Amino acid sequence: MIEEIRRVFLFYFFLGKKSGRARTFWLLSSAAVLMALVIRAYRLAGHWTEDGQVVFQNFLMVFFLQFLIVLLGLFYGSSIVVEELDNRTLPYLTSRPLRRAAMVAGKYLAYLGLTTVMLVSAVWLSYLVLNLDADFQLKYLATVARYSVILWLGLAAYLAFFSFLGTWLKKPILVGLAFGFGWESVIQYFPGTTQKLSVAHYLKSLLPQYTSSSGQLGFLFIRLEPTKPWLAILVLVAIALVFLALACLIFSYKEYLYEE
Repeated sequence: MIEEIRRVFLFYFFLGKKSGRARTFWLLSSAAVLMALVIRAYRLAGHWTEDGQVVFQNFLMVFFLQFLIVLLGLFYGSSIVVEELDNRTLPYLTSRPLRRAAMVAGKYLAYLGLTTVMLVSAVWLSYLVLNLDADFQLKYLATVARYSVILWLGLAAYLAFFSFLGTWLKKPILVGLAFGFGWESVIQYFPGTTQKLSVAHYLKSLLPQYTSSSGQLGFLFIRLEPTKPWLAILVLVAIALVFLALACLIFSYKEYLYEE
């Protein structure tokens, strides 16, 4: 099983690097660095007085946490089966001497690897753009490493959930958009335990909560009733494992029909 997953992973990882979709999302990820450059220019011009750490915290929350990882997980996860149906390659894959579960797990890991490179490179570059100055210390790298790990956990969870939708539904992208940019964007601000029904809640529970002196930043922590960090990590890992297992199970037994 492990060897089968490895073979699928290698095939789709190197194939995915050359795809038009990968180039599109590389450009989208690079937009984070461009925005960091603009913010840095404003700070140097004296139009923005917030500390770089505080700016990045909110910049990360807005762009990386609530937009980029959701979008990467959605378009890569929901395409696991759909792209094979669109390209008419599903019969070829299922006729290979490979377990169906290994195909899903291998593609999931391949896409997780590709999106991780896109995400982490954008996070580190944008962080350095905002914070690399005369007062910069090497210990600050621990902060960006922490951000990277938190975002990676979110990416793994979203990718697994959208992979589950991709193996289950005919049109997973529509349901995925409603979940990622509808449900997730709203439910996390509900008071009480309701907010814990979102992936974003557990990601925010792992982030340090900076407060802006001007009151203009930190708004994404409104109504946050954080879960304990160790529990938040367990929940995110459980989401990734459970939905990946469900995706493998569904793909193993479901018959997929082509639409004319």
